[in-house]
Amino acid sequence: MSHPNGPRTGRPPTYAPHGVVSTPHYLASAAGLNALQQGGSAVDAAIAANAVLCVVYPHMAGLGGDGFWLIAEPGTGRVHGLNASGPAARAATLDYYRPRSKDNEIPARGPLSVLTVPGAIDGWRLAHERFGRLDWSRLFDAAIGYAGEGMAVSRSLADWTAQDVPILSAYPATADIFLPGKRAPREGQRLVQGNLARSFQQIANQGARSFYEGEIAERICAALQPDGSPLSADDFAAFQAEWVEPITGTYRGYDVYQLPPNTQGFAAIQILNLIEGYDVVAWGEGTADYYHHMAEAVKIAFADREEWLTDPNFVDIPVQRLISQEYADERRRLIDPERALDIAEVPAGVDYTHPHERRAPEGDTCYFCAADRDGMVVSLIQSIYHDFGSGVVGGDTGIILQNRGAFFALDEHHPNHLQPGKRTFHTLIPALLARDGHPYLAFGSMGGEGQPQSQAAIVTRIVDFGYDVQQAIEAPRWLMGRTWGTRSRNLSLEGRISDEVARELKRRGQPVQMVTDWNDNLGHAQAIRVDFQQGFLEGGADPRGDGAALGY
Repeated sequence: MSHPNGPRTGRPPTYAPHGVVSTPHYLASAAGLNALQQGGSAVDAAIAANAVLCVVYPHMAGLGGDGFWLIAEPGTGRVHGLNASGPAARAATLDYYRPRSKDNEIPARGPLSVLTVPGAIDGWRLAHERFGRLDWSRLFDAAIGYAGEGMAVSRSLADWTAQDVPILSAYPATADIFLPGKRAPREGQRLVQGNLARSFQQIANQGARSFYEGEIAERICAALQPDGSPLSADDFAAFQAEWVEPITGTYRGYDVYQLPPNTQGFAAIQILNLIEGYDVVAWGEGTADYYHHMAEAVKIAFADREEWLTDPNFVDIPVQRLISQEYADERRRLIDPERALDIAEVPAGVDYTHPHERRAPEGDTCYFCAADRDGMVVSLIQSIYHDFGSGVVGGDTGIILQNRGAFFALDEHHPNHLQPGKRTFHTLIPALLARDGHPYLAFGSMGGEGQPQSQAAIVTRIVDFGYDVQQAIEAPRWLMGRTWGTRSRNLSLEGRISDEVARELKRRGQPVQMVTDWNDNLGHAQAIRVDFQQGFLEGGADPRGDGAALGY
């Protein structure tokens, strides 16, 4: 039920009895809904939606990126995790990158930033093999059509393309696709991606492994290697996504599911653990107390995240201690209700062996979710890291390659330092809440630093304040950390937050920065709640993006 005092924009939650799909682009939501109506599972719907996002949201998703899944299996109550993030190339060594780096950092764009295998497609394969119902080739019909025949440029794509003209212009193959007539396309203009359609067609006809073991990988590597990328066709062929056991916490009687490292899922659980120790309802929604304590919890969780997060195959990360309630009780003592901590000076609660510089990640992402009539609920996130990833298209494949590996450190004392075969620190975190052994809420958001914060906003607004999913998504958002293009780590507040609340937060020492009323950088969130009492699925989609929650 809607909360009478919650925000309303005229966009209602979507209530449907049989299935719901929510994504940040309406065409992707429609493709997922069509899969459900054809008898497909929530996994089929998620793959069909993801494929369309690779076409219509190419600044945030793509075949050249990574993905992470949580899948709640109907009947059993079991939640499966799927890590579809690719490792660094075998030739990607410190010795290779140090002479090619600037300021001892891997270049953020260009072929040198392409050093990890794209994992998303093999994740589709594993999920479909276990939980798919529709024929694999049918899942890509919509994506192939929109790529080959063209789709209308959305508002988000138009805005990001205009901002990124200098990046896209630097790479002729990329500019040919996204800057038709050598200028940024306007919203509503038709954009055709013929080479991408052909790549999709091959994957549809020959299966996911044709991307890794066939000519697509060979053509990508042949195009990028001369300009510095260490990726080889052998790196692609050696990669497989993997099933992983989710990590779990609780929040006010709900079970919280996140993915383990190399994702920041433990930070999201930590934030909820810290907040659960307070009477959140007594603060009131949208008050200075609410935003202050949320920001302080984020600072503490991020201190541990930046101290430890990397590939757990290379570093023994104390995850269970970091997500324990006892640890949260210790760390909560750092929070002063009247005075803000300096995020740069918050100590980690458990120190890594070697001192190292902490780096905050950036990144853009697509979060989306699906639920079917049998009770399967899927929470999924996919990304090419920065807007338009590396900026580089892999030869004539039409595929933009991610630059996720650019976040590796070149300091061998850093836990996330570059090593061949290693997966880097990932901000990508799909989330699930369950109640009494049944999935209750699939939720998440794009935006690197913002993901665990937007998740905490959605959880508290639904669980503590009684908002419906659409109200929880639309309520004013904050972000403690860096927004796109800023060097300092501020507490960004959407303009709908009152002047008096902002003034009080400044008085407490928060580094307040006001942004627009509906700010793209603060994330596109989506959510689906299972309403057991009424027998409906309740979907919400973010007006900050171009999405829709569609059901039947």
